[in-house]
Amino acid sequence: MSDTDGSENNLHSYDRLTEFFTQQGILSNAAEVHGILSGMVAGGASLKGDDWLLLLSDLLNEGQQLPPAVREKLEEMANDITVGMSDPDLSFQLVLPGDHEPLYERLQALIAWDQSFLVGFGVNQTNLAGLSADLREAIDDMVEIAKLDFSIDDEEDAERAYFEIVEYLRISAVLCFTELGQNPDGGCKTNKTLH
Repeated sequence: MSDTDGSENNLHSYDRLTEFFTQQGILSNAAEVHGILSGMVAGGASLKGDDWLLLLSDLLNEGQQLPPAVREKLEEMANDITVGMSDPDLSFQLVLPGDHEPLYERLQALIAWDQSFLVGFGVNQTNLAGLSADLREAIDDMVEIAKLDFSIDDEEDAERAYFEIVEYLRISAVLCFTELGQNPDGGCKTNKTLH
């Protein structure tokens, strides 16, 4: 399922993005950056103006101004995430290492993506009481997944569990976006219905 022929994956492959961020002096890997951005978009953070980029400079670059190339890449990624989460065909995908990488590395990146998603989500959504029961449960599950310590005893079971968790996080992120991220004030372009 992670091997799609969509240009998003070619454009934003994990290795290429991680290499890009490293070259730009950003300490976070592609999974962490994509996770934070996904959490912000799904939680309804405004992507208008520069406030969200200033926040990302704190989260990703120790408060130092982001280089122009990084700002441009983050804007491009945020747009792709918004489009993917808005897509009725659920084209949104997590940016993670390819299936050819060792399972342990993929699991580490998955946990990093999840933890980063929760950070990005928490930027705009600190009170979970107003959320639907389904969404509260999904966030609780994401918090539990973020704490997991994987031991790979059975490679086949671990591989299956990895793909199930990836899919669960993907759908949970889209659920968050559907409930919160399409806030008209949140800077996400969605089709508005007049009542």
